[in-house]
Amino acid sequence: MAKTDALDARALAHFADVIRPTPRPLPDAQTQELRALLGRRQQLIVMRTAEQNRLAGTSERLTKDIIAHITWLNTAIAALDHDLETTLRASPLWRENDDLLQSAKGIGPVCARTLLLELPELGTLTRQQIAALVGVAPLNCDSGTLRGRRTIWGGRAHVRTVLYMSTLVATRFNPQIKAFYERLLAAGKVKNVALTACMHKFLTILNAMLKHRTPWQP
Repeated sequence: MAKTDALDARALAHFADVIRPTPRPLPDAQTQELRALLGRRQQLIVMRTAEQNRLAGTSERLTKDIIAHITWLNTAIAALDHDLETTLRASPLWRENDDLLQSAKGIGPVCARTLLLELPELGTLTRQQIAALVGVAPLNCDSGTLRGRRTIWGGRAHVRTVLYMSTLVATRFNPQIKAFYERLLAAGKVKNVALTACMHKFLTILNAMLKHRTPWQP
């Protein structure tokens, strides 16, 4: 139960020896810079949401201060979006991948950048692996004779959140995802369950698009 660096190192070494995970190269300098910009954008979005929530029931004097801060945050977010767009579009490979992802209705610039920078494995893994990595794969929750409901958990939370919003848009404007969503609802599925299944399907298709270098096919 002790917590020391030596014990941590021993556990990590044992894990590597037993599991033999596939080694992956460290991201290059440009990728690290882009991830830093995206991370800072996420921080500013959280700040803006918090300030917007504070507006309710705030005095007039403080309201002006909060609105001024929100205006500054909007300007800073727009500047980061411009930096991300400029840097991504300057690279032929980044630009090609960005165009491939955005060819799917429902995937906008923010989702495409998040997938490219925070899910670099997209297009290199199987559909089961990529679904588990994002956390949209339904996993069993059984123990002994207990048979629990299959649920999603783990994975990369921020990627899943962005994918959720894009899938929500896709259920309205992407004919394939919309048809799949409506078919699940007609079969009696709860909306959240149907939407999760759509996220899984959408991610599987995006993974195949990057793997085969093929844009969205209606």
